[in-house]
Amino acid sequence: MVVIGSGVAGLMVALTAATVGRVLVVTKARLDAGSTSWAQGGIAAAIDLADDPEQHLHDTLVAGAGLCSERAVRTLVEEGPHQLARLISFGALLDTDAEGNLSLTREGGHGRARIVHAADATGAEVQRSLEAAVAANDRIEVMDHAFALDLLRSPAVNGAPRHAVGVRVVSRDDAVSGSSGVVRARAVVLASGGLGQLYASTTNPPVATGDGMAMALRAGAAVADLEFVQFHPTVMWNGPGAEGQQLLVSEAVRGEGAVLLDAAGRRVMQGRHPLADLAPRDVVAKCMSILMAEQGVDHLFLDARGLGEEKLLRHFPNIVARCRGLGIDPVHQVIPVAPGEHFACGGVWTDRNGRTSMPGLFAVGEVACTGVHGANRLASNSLLEGLVYGQRVGAQLVLGLPAPMAPDATDAMIPAVVVEGMQRAVIAEAMSRHVGVRREAEGLDEVTDLVSDLGSDVRPAGAGPAGTADWEATNVHLLAGALVSAARLREESRGGHWRS
Repeated sequence: MVVIGSGVAGLMVALTAATVGRVLVVTKARLDAGSTSWAQGGIAAAIDLADDPEQHLHDTLVAGAGLCSERAVRTLVEEGPHQLARLISFGALLDTDAEGNLSLTREGGHGRARIVHAADATGAEVQRSLEAAVAANDRIEVMDHAFALDLLRSPAVNGAPRHAVGVRVVSRDDAVSGSSGVVRARAVVLASGGLGQLYASTTNPPVATGDGMAMALRAGAAVADLEFVQFHPTVMWNGPGAEGQQLLVSEAVRGEGAVLLDAAGRRVMQGRHPLADLAPRDVVAKCMSILMAEQGVDHLFLDARGLGEEKLLRHFPNIVARCRGLGIDPVHQVIPVAPGEHFACGGVWTDRNGRTSMPGLFAVGEVACTGVHGANRLASNSLLEGLVYGQRVGAQLVLGLPAPMAPDATDAMIPAVVVEGMQRAVIAEAMSRHVGVRREAEGLDEVTDLVSDLGSDVRPAGAGPAGTADWEATNVHLLAGALVSAARLREESRGGHWRS
Protein backbone atom coordinates (compact mmCIF):
# COMPACT_ATOMS: atom_id res chain seq x y z
CA MET A 1 0.00 0.00 0.00
CA VAL A 2 1.19 3.54 -0.67
CA VAL A 3 -0.02 6.51 1.40
CA ILE A 4 0.49 10.00 -0.05
CA GLY A 5 0.85 12.40 2.88
CA SER A 6 2.18 12.19 6.43
CA GLY A 7 -0.22 14.05 8.70
CA VAL A 8 -2.63 12.60 11.23
CA ALA A 9 -4.84 10.94 8.60
CA GLY A 10 -2.05 9.34 6.58
CA LEU A 11 -0.11 8.06 9.58
CA MET A 12 -3.27 6.59 11.14
CA VAL A 13 -3.91 4.71 7.88
CA ALA A 14 -0.34 3.42 7.83
CA LEU A 15 -0.36 2.29 11.47
CA THR A 16 -3.65 0.45 11.02
CA ALA A 17 -2.95 -1.11 7.62
CA ALA A 18 0.58 -2.23 8.45
CA THR A 19 -0.88 -5.20 10.34
CA VAL A 20 -1.48 -6.97 7.01
CA GLY A 21 1.25 -5.72 4.71
CA ARG A 22 3.95 -3.24 3.80
CA VAL A 23 3.07 0.44 3.67
CA LEU A 24 5.07 3.15 1.93
CA VAL A 25 4.40 6.70 3.11
CA VAL A 26 5.34 9.29 0.47
CA THR A 27 5.61 12.92 1.56
CA LYS A 28 6.95 15.84 -0.45
CA ALA A 29 8.85 17.49 2.42
CA ARG A 30 9.55 16.43 6.01
CA LEU A 31 7.09 14.13 7.77
CA ASP A 32 5.91 17.01 9.95
CA ALA A 33 5.62 19.70 7.27
CA GLY A 34 1.86 19.38 6.77
CA SER A 35 -1.10 21.06 8.43
CA THR A 36 -1.36 18.64 11.36
CA SER A 37 1.70 20.10 13.07
CA TRP A 38 0.16 23.59 12.91
CA ALA A 39 -3.18 22.68 14.48
CA GLN A 40 -3.55 24.77 17.64
CA GLY A 41 -7.00 24.23 19.10
CA GLY A 42 -7.41 20.54 19.79
CA ILE A 43 -9.54 17.46 19.22
CA ALA A 44 -13.30 17.53 19.73
CA ALA A 45 -14.71 14.48 21.52
CA ALA A 46 -17.75 13.88 23.72
CA ILE A 47 -15.95 12.42 26.74
CA ASP A 48 -17.36 14.56 29.56
CA LEU A 49 -20.06 12.97 31.71
CA ALA A 50 -22.35 15.92 30.92
CA ASP A 51 -21.77 15.49 27.18
CA ASP A 52 -22.66 12.77 24.69
CA PRO A 53 -22.19 12.01 20.97
CA GLU A 54 -25.73 13.18 20.17
CA GLN A 55 -24.90 16.71 21.32
CA HIS A 56 -21.65 16.64 19.32
CA LEU A 57 -23.64 15.38 16.33
CA HIS A 58 -26.13 18.24 16.69
CA ASP A 59 -23.43 20.91 16.84
CA THR A 60 -21.66 19.46 13.79
CA LEU A 61 -24.85 19.35 11.73
CA VAL A 62 -25.75 22.93 12.65
CA ALA A 63 -22.26 24.17 11.68
CA GLY A 64 -22.44 22.23 8.39
CA ALA A 65 -25.47 24.30 7.30
CA GLY A 66 -27.62 21.40 6.13
CA LEU A 67 -25.11 19.67 3.86
CA CYS A 68 -23.46 17.19 6.24
CA SER A 69 -24.03 13.47 5.83
CA GLU A 70 -25.64 12.61 9.17
CA ARG A 71 -24.42 9.03 8.87
CA ALA A 72 -20.83 10.17 8.35
CA VAL A 73 -21.06 12.60 11.26
CA ARG A 74 -22.52 9.94 13.53
CA THR A 75 -19.58 7.70 12.69
CA LEU A 76 -17.22 10.56 13.59
CA VAL A 77 -18.73 11.43 16.95
CA GLU A 78 -19.42 7.85 18.09
CA GLU A 79 -15.98 6.48 17.20
CA GLY A 80 -14.13 9.64 18.26
CA PRO A 81 -13.62 8.86 21.97
CA HIS A 82 -12.18 5.42 21.17
CA GLN A 83 -9.73 6.80 18.60
CA LEU A 84 -8.72 9.54 21.04
CA ALA A 85 -7.87 6.79 23.53
CA ARG A 86 -5.86 5.02 20.82
CA LEU A 87 -3.92 8.22 20.16
CA ILE A 88 -3.08 8.44 23.86
CA SER A 89 -1.91 4.81 23.72
CA PHE A 90 0.60 5.91 21.06
CA GLY A 91 2.08 8.26 23.67
CA ALA A 92 0.31 11.57 22.99
CA LEU A 93 0.59 13.84 26.03
CA LEU A 94 -2.58 15.90 26.38
CA ASP A 95 -3.40 18.46 29.08
CA THR A 96 -5.03 17.19 32.28
CA ASP A 97 -6.58 18.83 35.33
CA ALA A 98 -5.54 18.46 38.97
CA GLU A 99 -7.38 15.11 39.22
CA GLY A 100 -5.64 13.73 36.14
CA ASN A 101 -8.68 13.97 33.85
CA LEU A 102 -8.33 15.38 30.35
CA SER A 103 -8.80 19.16 30.38
CA LEU A 104 -11.62 20.39 28.17
CA THR A 105 -12.17 23.78 26.58
CA ARG A 106 -14.81 25.21 24.27
CA GLU A 107 -14.63 26.58 20.74
CA GLY A 108 -17.01 28.20 18.27
CA GLY A 109 -20.14 26.25 17.41
CA HIS A 110 -19.84 23.83 20.34
CA GLY A 111 -22.63 23.82 22.90
CA ARG A 112 -20.28 22.76 25.69
CA ALA A 113 -16.60 22.29 26.47
CA ARG A 114 -15.38 19.15 24.65
CA ILE A 115 -12.00 20.09 23.15
CA VAL A 116 -8.97 18.18 24.45
CA HIS A 117 -5.64 19.86 23.83
CA ALA A 118 -1.92 20.09 24.44
CA ALA A 119 -1.74 23.81 25.30
CA ASP A 120 -1.94 25.59 21.91
CA ALA A 121 0.17 23.03 20.04
CA THR A 122 -2.11 20.00 19.94
CA GLY A 123 -1.32 19.16 16.34
CA ALA A 124 2.41 19.12 17.00
CA GLU A 125 1.88 16.64 19.84
CA VAL A 126 -0.37 14.46 17.69
CA GLN A 127 2.26 14.49 14.94
CA ARG A 128 5.08 13.67 17.37
CA SER A 129 3.32 10.67 18.88
CA LEU A 130 2.24 9.20 15.54
CA GLU A 131 5.69 9.68 14.01
CA ALA A 132 7.20 7.79 16.96
CA ALA A 133 4.75 4.93 16.45
CA VAL A 134 5.55 4.82 12.73
CA ALA A 135 9.29 4.81 13.40
CA ALA A 136 8.82 1.77 15.67
CA ASN A 137 6.91 -0.18 13.01
CA ASP A 138 9.18 -2.10 10.64
CA ARG A 139 6.38 -2.62 8.11
CA ILE A 140 6.14 1.10 7.39
CA GLU A 141 8.70 2.78 5.13
CA VAL A 142 8.89 6.54 4.64
CA MET A 143 9.96 8.25 1.43
CA ASP A 144 10.32 11.94 2.26
CA HIS A 145 11.15 14.89 0.00
CA ALA A 146 9.37 13.05 -2.80
CA PHE A 147 6.65 14.67 -4.93
CA ALA A 148 3.78 12.43 -6.02
CA LEU A 149 3.03 13.60 -9.55
CA ASP A 150 0.16 11.40 -10.62
CA LEU A 151 -1.62 8.11 -10.28
CA LEU A 152 -0.79 5.00 -12.26
CA ARG A 153 -3.92 3.48 -13.75
CA SER A 154 -4.77 0.03 -15.03
CA PRO A 155 -5.57 -0.35 -18.74
CA ALA A 156 -9.05 0.47 -20.00
CA VAL A 157 -10.48 -2.93 -21.02
CA ASN A 158 -13.96 -3.43 -22.47
CA GLY A 159 -15.42 -0.49 -20.60
CA ALA A 160 -14.36 -1.76 -17.17
CA PRO A 161 -13.38 0.95 -14.66
CA ARG A 162 -9.70 1.79 -14.46
CA HIS A 163 -8.03 1.04 -11.14
CA ALA A 164 -5.42 3.03 -9.25
CA VAL A 165 -2.38 0.76 -9.21
CA GLY A 166 0.40 3.05 -7.99
CA VAL A 167 1.85 6.50 -8.25
CA ARG A 168 4.49 8.32 -10.26
CA VAL A 169 6.99 10.05 -7.96
CA VAL A 170 9.83 12.51 -8.47
CA SER A 171 12.36 13.01 -5.70
CA ARG A 172 13.67 16.43 -4.75
CA ASP A 173 17.07 15.44 -6.14
CA ASP A 174 15.49 14.77 -9.53
CA ALA A 175 12.99 17.66 -9.51
CA VAL A 176 15.01 19.89 -11.82
CA SER A 177 15.78 17.15 -14.34
CA GLY A 178 12.16 16.04 -14.31
CA SER A 179 13.07 12.33 -14.13
CA SER A 180 10.67 10.23 -12.13
CA GLY A 181 10.09 6.73 -10.88
CA VAL A 182 7.00 4.67 -10.18
CA VAL A 183 5.66 3.01 -7.06
CA ARG A 184 3.41 0.02 -7.75
CA ALA A 185 0.82 -0.73 -5.09
CA ARG A 186 -2.39 -2.70 -4.59
CA ALA A 187 -3.98 0.34 -2.96
CA VAL A 188 -3.25 4.07 -3.11
CA VAL A 189 -4.38 6.34 -0.26
CA LEU A 190 -4.50 10.11 -0.74
CA ALA A 191 -3.87 11.86 2.58
CA SER A 192 -2.17 14.90 1.13
CA GLY A 193 -4.06 17.68 2.90
CA GLY A 194 -5.77 20.82 1.68
CA LEU A 195 -5.45 23.58 -0.89
CA GLY A 196 -4.69 26.69 1.17
CA GLN A 197 -1.89 27.81 -1.13
CA LEU A 198 -4.48 28.52 -3.82
CA TYR A 199 -4.90 31.75 -1.86
CA ALA A 200 -2.46 34.59 -1.31
CA SER A 201 -3.07 34.53 2.46
CA THR A 202 -3.74 31.30 4.35
CA THR A 203 -3.08 29.55 7.64
CA ASN A 204 -1.89 26.49 5.70
CA PRO A 205 1.80 25.60 5.38
CA PRO A 206 3.64 25.93 2.04
CA VAL A 207 3.10 22.26 1.11
CA ALA A 208 -0.72 22.64 0.96
CA THR A 209 -1.05 23.03 -2.82
CA GLY A 210 -3.94 20.59 -3.33
CA ASP A 211 -1.77 17.96 -5.02
CA GLY A 212 -3.94 14.98 -4.05
CA MET A 213 -7.16 16.60 -5.25
CA ALA A 214 -5.50 17.51 -8.55
CA MET A 215 -4.16 13.96 -9.00
CA ALA A 216 -7.63 12.55 -8.41
CA LEU A 217 -9.26 14.98 -10.86
CA ARG A 218 -6.78 14.19 -13.62
CA ALA A 219 -7.26 10.46 -13.08
CA GLY A 220 -11.04 10.78 -13.34
CA ALA A 221 -12.11 10.39 -9.70
CA ALA A 222 -15.12 12.35 -8.44
CA VAL A 223 -14.78 15.41 -6.23
CA ALA A 224 -17.49 17.20 -4.25
CA ASP A 225 -18.17 20.47 -2.41
CA LEU A 226 -15.01 22.27 -3.58
CA GLU A 227 -16.76 25.64 -3.28
CA PHE A 228 -17.00 25.33 0.51
CA VAL A 229 -13.77 26.87 1.76
CA GLN A 230 -13.60 27.82 5.42
CA PHE A 231 -12.08 31.17 6.33
CA HIS A 232 -10.91 31.36 9.93
CA PRO A 233 -12.09 34.60 11.55
CA THR A 234 -9.00 35.32 13.62
CA VAL A 235 -5.92 35.27 11.43
CA MET A 236 -3.40 37.88 12.54
CA TRP A 237 -3.38 40.78 10.09
CA ASN A 238 0.13 41.77 9.03
CA GLY A 239 -0.65 44.53 6.56
CA PRO A 240 -2.32 44.64 3.12
CA GLY A 241 0.62 43.02 1.34
CA ALA A 242 1.01 39.97 3.61
CA GLU A 243 1.26 36.73 1.62
CA GLY A 244 1.75 33.04 2.31
CA GLN A 245 1.22 31.32 5.63
CA GLN A 246 -0.14 33.68 8.29
CA LEU A 247 -0.42 33.30 12.06
CA LEU A 248 -3.66 31.71 13.21
CA VAL A 249 -4.97 32.88 16.58
CA SER A 250 -6.80 29.81 17.82
CA GLU A 251 -10.54 29.82 18.33
CA ALA A 252 -9.80 28.47 21.80
CA VAL A 253 -8.67 32.00 22.74
CA ARG A 254 -12.27 33.12 22.20
CA GLY A 255 -13.40 29.96 23.97
CA GLU A 256 -11.56 31.21 27.06
CA GLY A 257 -13.20 34.64 26.85
CA ALA A 258 -11.49 36.82 24.21
CA VAL A 259 -13.82 38.99 22.12
CA LEU A 260 -13.79 40.67 18.71
CA LEU A 261 -13.79 44.48 18.63
CA ASP A 262 -13.81 47.21 16.01
CA ALA A 263 -11.40 50.17 16.14
CA ALA A 264 -13.81 52.08 18.41
CA GLY A 265 -13.83 49.22 20.94
CA ARG A 266 -17.35 48.04 20.12
CA ARG A 267 -18.15 44.30 20.30
CA VAL A 268 -18.39 42.88 16.78
CA MET A 269 -20.53 39.79 17.44
CA GLN A 270 -22.74 41.09 20.22
CA GLY A 271 -26.37 40.77 19.07
CA ARG A 272 -25.41 39.21 15.73
CA HIS A 273 -25.72 35.56 16.84
CA PRO A 274 -26.90 33.78 20.03
CA LEU A 275 -23.37 32.39 20.55
CA ALA A 276 -21.79 35.82 19.90
CA ASP A 277 -18.00 35.37 19.49
CA LEU A 278 -18.40 31.58 19.58
CA ALA A 279 -20.77 31.38 16.61
CA PRO A 280 -19.75 28.96 13.81
CA ARG A 281 -16.75 30.18 11.82
CA ASP A 282 -18.62 30.97 8.63
CA VAL A 283 -21.02 33.19 10.56
CA VAL A 284 -18.25 35.10 12.32
CA ALA A 285 -16.20 35.52 9.14
CA LYS A 286 -19.24 36.82 7.27
CA CYS A 287 -20.19 39.27 10.03
CA MET A 288 -16.62 40.54 10.16
CA SER A 289 -16.51 41.00 6.38
CA ILE A 290 -19.77 42.96 6.36
CA LEU A 291 -18.60 45.24 9.16
CA MET A 292 -15.18 45.77 7.56
CA ALA A 293 -16.89 46.79 4.29
CA GLU A 294 -19.25 49.15 6.13
CA GLN A 295 -16.40 50.81 8.00
CA GLY A 296 -13.97 50.80 5.07
CA VAL A 297 -11.28 48.92 7.00
CA ASP A 298 -9.26 45.81 6.22
CA HIS A 299 -9.04 44.35 9.74
CA LEU A 300 -10.65 44.25 13.16
CA PHE A 301 -9.25 43.32 16.58
CA LEU A 302 -9.25 40.40 19.00
CA ASP A 303 -9.11 41.45 22.65
CA ALA A 304 -7.62 38.75 24.88
CA ARG A 305 -6.36 41.11 27.58
CA GLY A 306 -9.16 40.09 29.95
CA LEU A 307 -7.72 36.57 30.18
CA GLY A 308 -4.70 37.90 32.09
CA GLU A 309 -1.03 37.13 31.60
CA GLU A 310 -0.97 33.95 33.68
CA LYS A 311 -3.83 32.32 31.75
CA LEU A 312 -2.57 33.44 28.36
CA LEU A 313 0.91 32.08 28.98
CA ARG A 314 -0.40 28.83 30.45
CA HIS A 315 -2.92 28.04 27.71
CA PHE A 316 -1.47 29.83 24.67
CA PRO A 317 2.32 30.14 25.08
CA ASN A 318 3.10 29.67 21.39
CA ILE A 319 0.48 32.14 20.19
CA VAL A 320 1.70 34.76 22.67
CA ALA A 321 5.32 34.19 21.62
CA ARG A 322 4.55 34.42 17.91
CA CYS A 323 2.39 37.52 18.35
CA ARG A 324 5.18 39.16 20.31
CA GLY A 325 7.60 38.20 17.56
CA LEU A 326 5.37 40.15 15.15
CA GLY A 327 5.26 43.19 17.40
CA ILE A 328 1.98 42.64 19.29
CA ASP A 329 1.80 41.65 22.98
CA PRO A 330 -1.64 40.04 23.57
CA VAL A 331 -1.25 40.56 27.32
CA HIS A 332 -1.40 44.33 26.89
CA GLN A 333 -2.55 44.94 23.29
CA VAL A 334 -5.45 43.95 21.06
CA ILE A 335 -4.48 41.70 18.14
CA PRO A 336 -5.28 42.91 14.60
CA VAL A 337 -7.18 40.12 12.82
CA ALA A 338 -9.05 39.41 9.59
CA PRO A 339 -10.56 36.25 8.09
CA GLY A 340 -8.06 34.06 6.24
CA GLU A 341 -8.29 30.83 4.23
CA HIS A 342 -8.11 27.89 6.60
CA PHE A 343 -9.77 24.61 5.54
CA ALA A 344 -11.22 22.87 2.49
CA CYS A 345 -14.56 21.32 3.45
CA GLY A 346 -14.82 19.53 0.11
CA GLY A 347 -12.41 17.32 -1.77
CA VAL A 348 -12.18 13.86 -3.30
CA TRP A 349 -15.52 12.15 -2.79
CA THR A 350 -15.43 9.07 -0.53
CA ASP A 351 -17.75 6.76 1.33
CA ARG A 352 -17.39 6.20 5.08
CA ASN A 353 -14.53 3.75 4.48
CA GLY A 354 -12.50 6.15 2.36
CA ARG A 355 -13.29 4.49 -0.97
CA THR A 356 -13.37 6.92 -3.88
CA SER A 357 -15.18 6.51 -7.19
CA MET A 358 -12.01 4.90 -8.60
CA PRO A 359 -11.30 1.31 -7.54
CA GLY A 360 -8.06 0.96 -5.60
CA LEU A 361 -8.00 4.66 -4.69
CA PHE A 362 -8.80 5.85 -1.17
CA ALA A 363 -8.78 9.34 0.34
CA VAL A 364 -8.78 10.60 3.92
CA GLY A 365 -8.36 13.84 5.85
CA GLU A 366 -8.64 17.29 4.33
CA VAL A 367 -8.09 15.99 0.79
CA ALA A 368 -11.31 13.96 1.12
CA CYS A 369 -15.00 14.80 1.19
CA THR A 370 -16.70 12.29 3.49
CA GLY A 371 -19.73 14.49 4.14
CA VAL A 372 -18.63 15.15 7.72
CA HIS A 373 -18.13 18.90 7.29
CA GLY A 374 -20.92 19.85 4.90
CA ALA A 375 -20.75 23.53 4.03
CA ASN A 376 -18.66 24.53 7.06
CA ARG A 377 -16.42 22.56 9.44
CA LEU A 378 -17.10 22.60 13.17
CA ALA A 379 -14.01 23.67 15.12
CA SER A 380 -11.58 20.88 16.14
CA ASN A 381 -13.36 18.21 14.10
CA SER A 382 -10.44 18.01 11.65
CA LEU A 383 -7.89 16.21 13.84
CA LEU A 384 -10.74 14.00 15.00
CA GLU A 385 -11.63 13.20 11.39
CA GLY A 386 -8.02 12.25 10.70
CA LEU A 387 -8.00 9.85 13.64
CA VAL A 388 -11.41 8.26 13.02
CA TYR A 389 -11.39 8.04 9.25
CA GLY A 390 -7.68 7.23 9.09
CA GLN A 391 -8.39 4.19 11.22
CA ARG A 392 -11.41 3.29 9.08
CA VAL A 393 -9.44 3.45 5.82
CA GLY A 394 -6.69 1.34 7.37
CA ALA A 395 -9.27 -1.16 8.61
CA GLN A 396 -10.81 -1.34 5.13
CA LEU A 397 -7.40 -2.25 3.71
CA VAL A 398 -6.97 -4.86 6.44
CA LEU A 399 -10.24 -6.49 5.34
CA GLY A 400 -8.91 -7.03 1.83
CA LEU A 401 -6.61 -5.40 -0.69
CA PRO A 402 -7.46 -5.13 -4.38
CA ALA A 403 -5.76 -7.75 -6.54
CA PRO A 404 -2.39 -6.71 -8.03
CA MET A 405 -2.76 -5.10 -11.45
CA ALA A 406 -0.20 -3.84 -13.92
CA PRO A 407 -0.25 -0.16 -14.95
CA ASP A 408 -1.26 0.82 -18.46
CA ALA A 409 1.99 1.08 -20.41
CA THR A 410 0.34 3.41 -22.92
CA ASP A 411 -0.96 5.86 -20.29
CA ALA A 412 0.53 9.23 -21.18
CA MET A 413 2.49 11.29 -18.69
CA ILE A 414 -0.11 13.19 -16.67
CA PRO A 415 -0.37 16.15 -16.61
CA ALA A 416 0.26 16.52 -20.31
CA VAL A 417 1.16 20.20 -19.89
CA VAL A 418 2.89 22.21 -17.17
CA VAL A 419 2.06 25.68 -15.85
CA GLU A 420 5.08 27.83 -15.04
CA GLY A 421 5.73 28.11 -11.30
CA MET A 422 5.69 31.92 -11.38
CA GLN A 423 1.99 31.86 -12.32
CA ARG A 424 0.99 30.59 -8.87
CA ALA A 425 1.17 34.07 -7.37
CA VAL A 426 -1.12 35.44 -10.10
CA ILE A 427 -3.72 32.75 -9.42
CA ALA A 428 -3.49 33.15 -5.64
CA GLU A 429 -4.01 36.92 -5.78
CA ALA A 430 -7.10 36.51 -7.95
CA MET A 431 -8.51 33.76 -5.71
CA SER A 432 -8.10 35.87 -2.57
CA ARG A 433 -9.69 38.90 -4.24
CA HIS A 434 -12.67 37.18 -5.86
CA VAL A 435 -13.16 33.72 -4.30
CA GLY A 436 -12.68 34.58 -0.63
CA VAL A 437 -15.26 35.05 2.10
CA ARG A 438 -17.50 37.13 -0.19
CA ARG A 439 -18.12 36.14 -3.82
CA GLU A 440 -20.05 37.62 -6.72
CA ALA A 441 -20.66 36.58 -10.31
CA GLU A 442 -18.49 39.23 -11.93
CA GLY A 443 -15.43 38.34 -9.85
CA LEU A 444 -15.92 34.60 -10.38
CA ASP A 445 -16.12 35.20 -14.14
CA GLU A 446 -12.89 37.19 -13.97
CA VAL A 447 -11.04 34.31 -12.29
CA THR A 448 -12.52 31.88 -14.80
CA ASP A 449 -11.11 33.97 -17.65
CA LEU A 450 -7.73 34.20 -15.92
CA VAL A 451 -7.52 30.44 -15.45
CA SER A 452 -8.50 29.92 -19.08
CA ASP A 453 -5.88 32.38 -20.31
CA LEU A 454 -3.14 30.78 -18.22
CA GLY A 455 -4.22 27.37 -19.50
CA SER A 456 -3.42 28.45 -23.03
CA ASP A 457 0.10 29.55 -22.02
CA VAL A 458 1.60 26.22 -21.01
CA ARG A 459 4.26 23.91 -22.29
CA PRO A 460 4.17 20.16 -22.90
CA ALA A 461 5.35 18.23 -19.84
CA GLY A 462 8.28 16.77 -21.75
CA ALA A 463 9.32 20.00 -23.47
CA GLY A 464 11.78 21.02 -20.77
CA PRO A 465 12.75 20.51 -17.16
CA ALA A 466 9.89 20.97 -14.70
CA GLY A 467 10.67 21.54 -11.03
CA THR A 468 8.47 21.14 -7.98
CA ALA A 469 7.29 24.75 -8.29
CA ASP A 470 5.97 24.01 -11.79
CA TRP A 471 4.16 20.85 -10.69
CA GLU A 472 2.59 22.73 -7.79
CA ALA A 473 1.52 25.59 -10.05
CA THR A 474 -0.03 23.05 -12.42
CA ASN A 475 -2.05 21.56 -9.57
CA VAL A 476 -3.07 25.00 -8.27
CA HIS A 477 -4.19 26.00 -11.78
CA LEU A 478 -6.36 22.91 -12.19
CA LEU A 479 -7.95 23.22 -8.76
CA ALA A 480 -8.61 26.95 -9.08
CA GLY A 481 -10.59 26.24 -12.23
CA ALA A 482 -12.56 23.43 -10.58
CA LEU A 483 -13.29 25.42 -7.42
CA VAL A 484 -14.46 28.50 -9.31
CA SER A 485 -16.65 26.36 -11.57
CA ALA A 486 -18.36 24.94 -8.48
CA ALA A 487 -18.71 28.43 -6.95
CA ARG A 488 -20.33 29.77 -10.12
CA LEU A 489 -22.83 26.93 -10.20
CA ARG A 490 -23.92 27.40 -6.59
CA GLU A 491 -25.86 30.66 -6.66
CA GLU A 492 -27.18 30.35 -3.10
CA SER A 493 -25.24 31.39 0.00
CA ARG A 494 -24.49 28.56 2.40
CA GLY A 495 -21.78 27.92 4.98
CA GLY A 496 -18.35 28.78 3.64
CA HIS A 497 -19.78 29.90 0.27
CA TRP A 498 -21.27 33.38 0.40
CA ARG A 499 -22.64 34.95 -2.80
CA SER A 500 -23.12 38.66 -2.19
